[in-house]
Amino acid sequence: MAKDISFTLTQSFIPLIQLLKYTGIAESGAYASILVTNNEVYCNNQIETRKRYKVKCGDVIEVLGQTISVK
Repeated sequence: MAKDISFTLTQSFIPLIQLLKYTGIAESGAYASILVTNNEVYCNNQIETRKRYKVKCGDVIEVLGQTISVK
């Protein structure tokens, strides 16, 4: 079942791997890296291959049937 997560930034951006850890989608940075490497992470409907991608306000991340809306 798809789960929607709302994440509020307190800085100008958050690295993609950190976001996956903070939201509980990935239990570790290593697992978050694997998700990105295996092309399982989408940012704004595009496959995101950069582990250090700077996620900003307005971005929508999709991974493992979950959607993260960044505010």
